This record gives sequence, C-alpha cells and structure tokens, in this order.
Amino acid sequence: MTTTAAHPHTATDWVARARSVGDVLRPEVADRDRTGEINAAAFDQLRTSGLTAALVPAEFGGGGATHAEMGAAIRELGRHDASTAVAFAMHAHLVATQVWRHNNGQDATALFGKVAAGAILVSTGASDWVGSNGRAVRVDGGYRVHARKAPASGCEVGTVLVTSFRWDDAPGGAQALHCAIPLSAPGVRIEKTWDTLGLRASGSHTVVLEDVFVPDAAISMARPADVWPPLLNVVIGAALPLVMAAYLGIADTAVELATRLVHGRTDAHVYQLAGEMMNSYITATDIIEAMFDGSENLRFANTDDYAARTLSRKTVAADKLIETVRLAIETVGGAGYSRTCALEMHYRDIHGGQFHPLPRAKQLQFTGRVVLGRSPLG
Repeated sequence: MTTTAAHPHTATDWVARARSVGDVLRPEVADRDRTGEINAAAFDQLRTSGLTAALVPAEFGGGGATHAEMGAAIRELGRHDASTAVAFAMHAHLVATQVWRHNNGQDATALFGKVAAGAILVSTGASDWVGSNGRAVRVDGGYRVHARKAPASGCEVGTVLVTSFRWDDAPGGAQALHCAIPLSAPGVRIEKTWDTLGLRASGSHTVVLEDVFVPDAAISMARPADVWPPLLNVVIGAALPLVMAAYLGIADTAVELATRLVHGRTDAHVYQLAGEMMNSYITATDIIEAMFDGSENLRFANTDDYAARTLSRKTVAADKLIETVRLAIETVGGAGYSRTCALEMHYRDIHGGQFHPLPRAKQLQFTGRVVLGRSPLG
C-alpha cells in the first residue's frame, strides 16, 4: 500500500517581518518623538513586507494571517516604534473587521482588493462613534459632505478614509452614512493638529472634508444615527485586541530596559518594585492574550455581551500597562525620570491606551448597562 504525503504548510513568520521593519525604524524614534513627524517610509516598508495585507485572506491576494498572528506582529512593532505600531493598528483593525464580515458570509471583496493592492486605511471611528459627525446634504447621485475628523491616525500616509457622516435630513430621522473615500479626493485635506504628550509621531491629525462629493455607490451602510448599531460590536471585537497589542509592545520594551538597568543590584526595595512591575505586566499580558483567544480568529459572536467583555478587558489592560511602565521607572529610580532614558518616552506613549474607545468612564457605563440588561447606549 502506498500513501501520499500531504503538502506541508509553511507558516509566514509575521513577527520576524515586523522585527525586521522595527529594526530599521528604531534609530529614528527618539528624533521623531521630538519633531512629531510620522515616519512615512515605515508604511512603505510595512507594505513591502506584506504586513499591510497580512490579514487579507490568501484567496483575495493577502497573507492569510490569523487575528492573533497580526496581534503578535503589531506587538513586535510596538517594541521598536510605538507611534508607527499604533497608527498601523488603526489600519489593521479595519481589515480585521472586514475579515469578520467575510467569515460571516458578507462580501468584503472590494476592500480586500484595495488592501491587497497596497491601500493604507485610515479610521475615523473614535470621533464618529454612534452618532457620527459632519453634515451630509443629499444631491443628485450622492451627497455633499462637510466634516472634521480627528484623530485620524496615519492620515498623512493613508490612501483610503474609512468614515461616516451624519445625515440629519434623512427621511424618518437622522442617519449615519458609512463609506470609504480616497484621501486624494477633491475637497479632502489634512490639518496638522496632533501635538500631544505621547505617540507624537503617529500622525493622528485632523482630516477636513469641504464639500466632498460622496456617490451613492460609495455608501456601504446607512443606519439610524442615535441607536446602538451591531456593527460596533464587531469593530470592538476586531479592533481592541490589535490596538492593545501595540501598547503591550511598549510595556515589553519598558520591562526589558528596567530589568537591564537594575541588573546586579541587591537592594530589597528593588526586588519588591520589580515584583510589583511583573505582577502588572503579567496581568496585562494575560488579559490581552485572552482578548485574542476570545475573538476565535474573528469568528466571535456579534453580541452586546461580547463587546462589553472586550471593553472591560481593554480598560483593565490599559490600567495595568500604565502601571507597568510607571513601576519600571520607579524600579530604576531617578535615572528613569530623565529624558536621556527611553523609559520617559515609553511612559508618555503608554498613556495613549486609555483614550481608545471606550475611555474608562464610558466603558463602565456601557458594561454596567449591558450586564443589567439594557442597551449599551443610554
């Protein structure tokens, strides 16, 4: 009897690819932290490495990476260049949302094709949320739109703006219109408004749309503007694990640096502080890993309960990551407070995690409402 051996599956090492990009970016990180200028070349390298299309299923021309594999790559990038990692996570989460739709029998071919061809997606979800913003006016064949969208991470290097607008005059009440717009479209411009404590080189500026024509064919969804949409449950589940992976990469580097700087010291308080640092770090790591496990490789259930659980994990992880880097500085001592030490930058950068949807107070209300059987939106 003869047997035929199955063709071995050769998995792509996405972490190694992210590391190779990160090694190139790292020497410029401190300078870009001072100037606030995004590293445009970084996104060319991410595109060339295949990382921008890694999540796109292989049958659509992408890398076929899993959700967790993409998270591991973003975490690795965060070890080297936090601003680039967070901006890249904004692109990746939009692709992940489309993968969820594809896994659930919905057509995502158009966006997959754009990303496989090299498009960089820019999200405005944080400013839009449920009600959306801006003003859409109905005209023949589409809409004329006026809006300011901020923050829009990576907008200077992006090619497609994934956004929504409020149409207050819609029959039956205000609607939010979801669409994708080329950043090169007439009437679209960028105002450099991003001047922050941390993540200074993420390019999270304001995208201004002045009388931009959006054709009917570009509208992917219209929904009631002030009613909780199931779409956001999907975005939360797809996005937040990837976003928090970038911040976990910052904590990885902070812990590595702190332990290296205190190596050889035998002070009792250093042991204790290092132990506290590790408690926070391990807690954050475990929570973020649980977020990926719970996503079932972008096959999770579209429910308010799942979104509430993911948001709770995000808040606790963000708190523990901030605590980790604070304790890294305390473990090192006064040297960690100096701008000559990278821990100072990591501490500023890590605080960005708390501002992604939903910030703590809003998350607590969301989760509290869901657990008590109410709609997430009050």
